[in-house]
Amino acid sequence: MNSLTANLHLMMVPFYRPTAERHKILIEYKAFPSDLYAVESQIKFHGYDPATSLIQLRARDGEAALRNEDILEAIEREGDSIALVMLSGVQYYTGQLFRIADITAAAHKKGCVVGFDLAHAVGNVVLRLHEWNVDWAVWCNYKYINAGPGAIGGCFVHERHALADLTHFSGWWGHDLKTRFDMDAPFTPIAGAFRFRLSNPPVLQVAALLASLELFEEATMERLRAKSERLTAYLELLLDRTIDAKHLSILTPRTPQDRGCQLSLFFHDEHTVKRVNSNLQKNGCVCDYRKPNVIRVAPVPLYNSFSDVQRFVSILRQSLEEQQE
Repeated sequence: MNSLTANLHLMMVPFYRPTAERHKILIEYKAFPSDLYAVESQIKFHGYDPATSLIQLRARDGEAALRNEDILEAIEREGDSIALVMLSGVQYYTGQLFRIADITAAAHKKGCVVGFDLAHAVGNVVLRLHEWNVDWAVWCNYKYINAGPGAIGGCFVHERHALADLTHFSGWWGHDLKTRFDMDAPFTPIAGAFRFRLSNPPVLQVAALLASLELFEEATMERLRAKSERLTAYLELLLDRTIDAKHLSILTPRTPQDRGCQLSLFFHDEHTVKRVNSNLQKNGCVCDYRKPNVIRVAPVPLYNSFSDVQRFVSILRQSLEEQQE
């Protein structure tokens, strides 16, 4: 349903209910701007100040990724005042995969609601939201799910909230199908996440999404994830062996369980990263440049091969050598 940011707001209507004692939202520092803007505006809407009601978790000095123990410690320390823990599944900039089960358990122990933005996790890693007891999650489908720019988004709500008396925005498309066409019936919500739908989804977007999901169902996320771990490890190996560390470093965690298929390469020179990114694109590499000085590289298992990885590293090495001439 809808798009990612719209769904973030729709989920915070029932699941961010601040009180004088419990009004804070916890996110990671440098979360994707949409997430930051959404939570800041929700805090302001409820009459609070992001300066005191927003906790942004920072990595330790000299480190790019958050340590899991630091996340859990912050929840333990601040949990009594936190109304909502809302982190990414995979952090867009560093490529870190957060340990969703650990974080959810720790937050629930302190009485916090837990939601995740899974924009970079869906189609990238295996997700067991029900099993991990996550309260809610939202995502877009235009990244790893390949449904195209502006594709319809998605939403998960745990079944324990299926029939709960929640304050939320209602629409005709969330009404029980058995009486929806009575037209004058009082709103009767569909149990579960469907109750949060507002209106008829765009047919062309749904068709594009369905075509992609059929491929994922055939391939299975378990098999894709297994190939992904090998592909990313191969990319990491070639970078370590063939690229001089004076040029770049890898921000993404080195442990497979703490990352998806993305490696974020931090270049130590601003001019070099821009020229290298341009050269990669000219040679057929589809990468992504993010300030400051990061090129995100993602060997996606559904359509990338080991030879693609080898070719990319060869072009990257050649591009760096050209900058030194």
